Amino acid sequence: MGQVASLADLVHSQNPLNDTPTTLPPGKVKPGRSFSLPIRVFYEDTDLGGIVYYANYLKFMERARTEFLRALGVNQSELLARERRMFVVKSANIEFVSPARFDDLLSVTAVVTTVRRASLQFTQECRVIENASATPVATDGDLVASADVVIACLDADSFKPCAVPGSLKMVLNH
Repeated sequence: MGQVASLADLVHSQNPLNDTPTTLPPGKVKPGRSFSLPIRVFYEDTDLGGIVYYANYLKFMERARTEFLRALGVNQSELLARERRMFVVKSANIEFVSPARFDDLLSVTAVVTTVRRASLQFTQECRVIENASATPVATDGDLVASADVVIACLDADSFKPCAVPGSLKMVLNH
């Protein structure tokens, strides 16, 4: 299987124009680049057929978006406590391309494609980066799912849209 890499080794940004990976220290993301989170498929993530249950791709993508924001310095718990703002999924358009299986290692990416006053649009992908199956359906590098996800920023008290924090917009727009 090869050498086991640490989470810090596997978290990286990619140039969306040429997909050349750039390793970054934990907690750092170059603005305008994608964020990648390694996720191992556990038994609990699979269905009776041993493939990832479709709804779990949404969970994987949520984790990648959360870690992307954390790497940019956005602590969502602090944002809620101090500014009474929270992010929620407004819409998700997902396409399932090929199934991943138990024990596969996935790379789940998050790229902010649009920044609006009260929302962020992400393009996300799940790819197999280490296939663990004796009879693989998806092989290393294969796309298994992709999605366009719109995240709305809400006032935590009224649940009405409010502005994305200016500091986050500034980081994302540079």
